[in-house]
Amino acid sequence: MEMKNCAAIITGGASGMGAATARMLAKQGVKVALFDVNKEAAQKIAAEIDGFAVTCDVTQAESVESAAAEAQKQHGPARICINCAGIVHGRRMVSQQGPMPLDEFRKVIEINLLGTFNVMRIAAANMMPLPTLGESAERGVIINTASVAAYEGQIGQTAYSASKGGIVSLTLPAARELAQFGIRVMTIAPGLVDTPMFSKISPEARASLEAMVPFPKRLARPEEYAMLVQQIIENPMLNGEVIRLDGALRMQPK
Repeated sequence: MEMKNCAAIITGGASGMGAATARMLAKQGVKVALFDVNKEAAQKIAAEIDGFAVTCDVTQAESVESAAAEAQKQHGPARICINCAGIVHGRRMVSQQGPMPLDEFRKVIEINLLGTFNVMRIAAANMMPLPTLGESAERGVIINTASVAAYEGQIGQTAYSASKGGIVSLTLPAARELAQFGIRVMTIAPGLVDTPMFSKISPEARASLEAMVPFPKRLARPEEYAMLVQQIIENPMLNGEVIRLDGALRMQPK
């Protein structure tokens, strides 16, 4: 799909992979709307790329519907939807403190999985009435973010892996459902990505993590996620699939 002059929404666009994707899309002439709970941080990125920022809680139907309406007023209907909003989580199902609180598990599922679906359904509904583009007769593309933890979840990642595994599982049925409307659905499953989360760990811990990646022996860069997003948008045959972005990494039990 030709990106120039299209409108896009990016959840979790205030930092990390979302911000890198926002910058990439803006360089390609895309009108970018950033949905994030941290509006101040999102506004900084929006100002940098001449985009639009709106406060959005992806777990709430009304919040997503309102944000999508605001973005549409600003940029027109979005043909590109990138779901980067999510949280990381690490806690054993049963620890010395007892069973994991159920509300803790529920929160991870609600933000990562329910939040992704919530945005998908609104984005798809808004894409369906749009005129088709080009020879492939596309109307839009939705790209979600899972994790290699969906496949090799480590000890303490039951909640996180379940949430990301759900995103992996919904990819194909969503793509099949939306195919008749010319809307593609893809998922990226990153490995270890150099986001602000890794700035808090020691140099020794970082080196240990980098050593786990077969090649290249380093953490992935947010810009490499954005590069893959660009390839997915531009290649109409990429549909209904999950692509790992991990340097051949396979996570160990712990």
